[in-house]
Amino acid sequence: MARCTAPVRGHRTASAAADCPACGGRYRGHRSSYSSYSPSYPSAGGSGTGRSSIGGSGSSRPRWSRAGSSVMYTDAQVRALTPIRNNVEQRASLPDRRDVFLCHAWDDRSGAAKELHDLLESRGVSVWFSEKDVALGTSLLREIDKGLAKSRVGIVLVTPALLARVQGEGIADKELSALLARDLLVPIVHDTTYEALREVSPLLGSRSGLSTTEDSMTDIAAKLAELVTV
Repeated sequence: MARCTAPVRGHRTASAAADCPACGGRYRGHRSSYSSYSPSYPSAGGSGTGRSSIGGSGSSRPRWSRAGSSVMYTDAQVRALTPIRNNVEQRASLPDRRDVFLCHAWDDRSGAAKELHDLLESRGVSVWFSEKDVALGTSLLREIDKGLAKSRVGIVLVTPALLARVQGEGIADKELSALLARDLLVPIVHDTTYEALREVSPLLGSRSGLSTTEDSMTDIAAKLAELVTV
C-alpha cells in the first residue's frame, strides 16, 4: 500500500500533494479543475463576453436614432450633428417647411447633387433643390431666399466645383453666407477634403459634417434622413 509523504515532504503546495503516491490522484483532480477554470469578467456594456466596447471602433448611437436602426455614426459625427438636431426639433412645429435645403454648385446639378437629392427623397425627406424648385423666368436669388427661409436644415455639397464657385463669389457663396448665419449647416464633402475647403472658406471649413471618404453617399443620406425626422 502506498504511504503518504506528508509527514516527510508536506503537502504545502499543489505539486507536492500531487506527487504523493497516496494522495496524488485526489489532488491531481483538483489541480486539473482549477487549471481549466478561466474567469470571464463582464465588459463595460454588460455583455459578459470579456471584450470592452469602450474605445473600440469609435461608433456611437445618437439619441435621435430610432430603435432597430442599422445606421452607425462616429463619435465626431454625433458631436457635429447634435446642435443641428436640436435646431431641427425646435423648428419641427413650423408649418410648410422643407426638411433640407440642398446647396450645391451648378456643375454638380446632374451629378452628385442629383444623386444626393434622389437618395434623400427616397427616404421620405423633402428637399429644396434648385433644379426643380426654381421656375424659368423667376429670380434665382429670390427663390433661394425663399427656399432657405422654408427649410429646417441646410446641407452644402462641397465638391471641387463648389470650391471654384465660392472663390468666384457667385450664387453658391451667397447661399453659404445665409446658411452660416442661421447655424443650421451640415457640410457634405465629396471628392475633396476639409483641408481644401478651409483654404477657400475658413468659416465653412471650421464646421464639422460628413464626408464620402468615410461613408458612401447612400449612408450619408441615411444619416441625414434620421437627423431631420422628428
